[in-house]
Amino acid sequence: MVKLIIKDPIIGIAIFISSLGFTSIAQAENPAHLSQLLSTKKCQNCDLSGAGLVRADLSGANLAGANLAGANLSRANLTGADLRGANLAGAGLFGANLNAARLAGANVLGTDLRNTYLFNADLIGVNLNGANLQGAAGIPSQVVKPEQLYAWGVAAAEKGNQQQAINYFNKAIALKPKYAAAYLARGISRYQLLDSSGALQDAQVAEKLFNSEKNQQGTLTAKVLVQKITTPEEPKLSKGKPSLMDFVGSLGSVLLQFLPF
Repeated sequence: MVKLIIKDPIIGIAIFISSLGFTSIAQAENPAHLSQLLSTKKCQNCDLSGAGLVRADLSGANLAGANLAGANLSRANLTGADLRGANLAGAGLFGANLNAARLAGANVLGTDLRNTYLFNADLIGVNLNGANLQGAAGIPSQVVKPEQLYAWGVAAAEKGNQQQAINYFNKAIALKPKYAAAYLARGISRYQLLDSSGALQDAQVAEKLFNSEKNQQGTLTAKVLVQKITTPEEPKLSKGKPSLMDFVGSLGSVLLQFLPF
């Protein structure tokens, strides 16, 4: 049976994530094991805790049962690697290529899997509790939850990546068609991109859904967005994209209230 569990620890939506830029290989817990891995790509049950393997070519490597806790594997090539039963707790795999990797039974508690490639990865028996999957590609649909997609969308919107935010909201709505908060957030992103008709449609749907849920805060927020979209703008000296803060000072914080903490 496949056991796929996610509990993404979202600590503040306005945090800006910067790329990791390590350039050297750090000392592994067991230098002999690190040397063995780099020379043969075979290091089953090895102790590689804390190893620095940034951008390492480990395609097809046998790391079954290896201890990689806290290791830095950012942007490493792990295509087809055997990581069955490996300990990846707290490891950094930002941007790593895990296409067709075998991860059955691996421990990924607290693992940084942001922007990884997981197409065709074997996740049987993997407990993804606490793993950070934001921006990962190829995540099986049964792994990610609509609330998590919504959270990622809000994070992207807060950083000004409105189109990326809309993509997340689209996926959240596809999984949860009556997701009022996702419609509201998508409407805001569309408004930011000057898509007034799309924004109005989303805001009206959000208002209806929030009202059916008897969510007064959500209903009021959606109504404010509808009013803003349908009210003609007064002439301004400078032109540019409309700002959320221009019409509802704390709308960003309102969206935070819909996050699944």
